[in-house]
Amino acid sequence: MKKFIVLLLSCLLLIMPFSGCNDDGGVKTVRLNEVTHSVFYAPLYVAIENGYFEENNIKIELTNGGGADNSMTAILSKTADVGLMGPETVIYVYNQNKADYPKVFGQLTQKDGSFLVSRKDEPDFDWNNLRGKEILAGRRGGVPAMTFEYVMNENGMKNGTDFTMNFDVQFNLMTSAFIAGTADYCTVFEPTASEYEAQGKWHVVASVGEKSGEIPYTSFIALGSYIQNNSETVKGFLTALKKAHEYMASHTELEIAQSIVKQFPSTTIKSLEQSVKSYKKINAWKTNLQATEASFTRLQDVMTSAGELDKRADFSKIVDNTLAKEVFG
Repeated sequence: MKKFIVLLLSCLLLIMPFSGCNDDGGVKTVRLNEVTHSVFYAPLYVAIENGYFEENNIKIELTNGGGADNSMTAILSKTADVGLMGPETVIYVYNQNKADYPKVFGQLTQKDGSFLVSRKDEPDFDWNNLRGKEILAGRRGGVPAMTFEYVMNENGMKNGTDFTMNFDVQFNLMTSAFIAGTADYCTVFEPTASEYEAQGKWHVVASVGEKSGEIPYTSFIALGSYIQNNSETVKGFLTALKKAHEYMASHTELEIAQSIVKQFPSTTIKSLEQSVKSYKKINAWKTNLQATEASFTRLQDVMTSAGELDKRADFSKIVDNTLAKEVFG
């Protein structure tokens, strides 16, 4: 956690602490910084591509943060209005006693969305295959790394004793590092997992989310002041996502893939369809975006298990379900 905070503060010093969003004929621009670009966030892209945000007088400016630390820096520096990232970042910042701190106002995913890939095919894969191996699973203190370590602990293995987690590679460089020869296994999100497997670059051997169970993996986050001062915009934002979930519930994986293909111009429809199937299979998406106290308790259990949490945060302080309750009932 300390490393996360130091990095965050260093980044903030390099960024101007102000910027603005202009209304154009009643349309509100929302600068959205996502932790990475993945089919894992398909409901968001369906809402964008199907015009659901526009129906709610919202224009989305989407930026890829390339890591939760970068996405949170954008929120704190006010160069982004909303962040899509792991809610562990909110807990870290809240524990720094800031007056105006980020809060979760909607939870998009409820499972780990990464898939474990290997250099060789392992049709009879067992988690014990990772004994004595090196794994790339994200930065220290991030939900991907902590969830993966939790899964390994549940299988009776400890980092540094039974296997080695490599925390040295930046989140957005993990794929290229693995392909270049770093580590024995790597965790990868869709559509990269399916696309690169089809190209023969690796083999997908397991779903981390299927093994880890439910956890508030990715959430929509904004400063408390932003939520308070832009309640109608935030409500419209959530309404657009509700309609996206309704679309996904009534359409096939292929139709969903076709609706988001513009978001992934270098990815085949076949890979996108497979990605959607993979996430549907593990029930990755939370169709009611209200966060639950039980899930956040589990998240903090995972953080504690990883040795990354000095102090637990009160659910009511870090989550604002007010508008999500209005939209989702």
